[in-house]
Amino acid sequence: MPSTTPSPLPQTQQISLACAGHTRPVVQLNFSNIITNNNYFLISACKDGKPILRYGPTGDWLGTFLGHKGAVWSAMLNADTTRAVTASADYTAKVWDAITGKDLITLSHGNIVKSADFVGDTDLVVTGSQDKAVRVFDINRPDAPTTVVSHTAPVRSVKWSKHLRLVICADNNNSINLVDPRASSVVKSLEAPGIANISLTNDGRLLSCAAGKRILAWDLDTFTTVKDFTVDYDVSVTAINPERTRIVTGGRSDLLIRSYDFATENQIDTHKGHHGSVHDACFSPDGQIYATGSEDGTVRLWQTNPGSEYGLWQFRKV
Repeated sequence: MPSTTPSPLPQTQQISLACAGHTRPVVQLNFSNIITNNNYFLISACKDGKPILRYGPTGDWLGTFLGHKGAVWSAMLNADTTRAVTASADYTAKVWDAITGKDLITLSHGNIVKSADFVGDTDLVVTGSQDKAVRVFDINRPDAPTTVVSHTAPVRSVKWSKHLRLVICADNNNSINLVDPRASSVVKSLEAPGIANISLTNDGRLLSCAAGKRILAWDLDTFTTVKDFTVDYDVSVTAINPERTRIVTGGRSDLLIRSYDFATENQIDTHKGHHGSVHDACFSPDGQIYATGSEDGTVRLWQTNPGSEYGLWQFRKV
């Protein structure tokens, strides 16, 4: 139900971790699943054309994927973090060995590739392009893609919902389509004027969207709207934690990171750290931290519950 949030709260104190390494705007982030012993990883896509893999809890640099000849708009890890897929302005998507950094497969397109993701734990990759097409590639036969849906506008984002086994595609014309790649058919369409960003919870059951001054979320089990509220700033990104207790947003012009209570929609806190628009945000698989990527070329890590010991956040007992 639409509502108006209260005036912004005073900025609250939190020490974020700034992860350097990129030289241009960071446009997409993706945390891996937990691998072993609470270990997980973070990959970032950047307009400098050099995706970076980091150790998730601390943001420490692990390696850079070298091979693209244009801006990289998207970077995702597969289910067991053995492979990465990236989408680039050089008219290609690439599949990488996430452990060695080796360029495994190049998926050629006829236009800029804005987004890519793995189709579950298969050898399939889905891509979204400026030519308005969503394609599925079998990496064992990379020269024979299948166009599963054509949009009326350039495709800005594709995400695989492992729960529904559907591809979620957002375009530049305010449309979000949920597509069955096996039947090449649209199962459900959603409208969100002014889409800036879409995000999936880790379980693939909840889709959120930043659209103008609105924050929206849909339950993908029932295709019902569970959140739709309006704020007094332009929202550039939304992300919801795995427990569905917190919504994090980024501001397009005021550069602030805000948190809201998922149930009440009340603003919890606001933080400043970036020096440019926030382009993406995502929660770690355990929900303890979230990452934000910005026009300023940095990735920042934030605690969901500031003051607890986690990763590099260690506190002395007096």
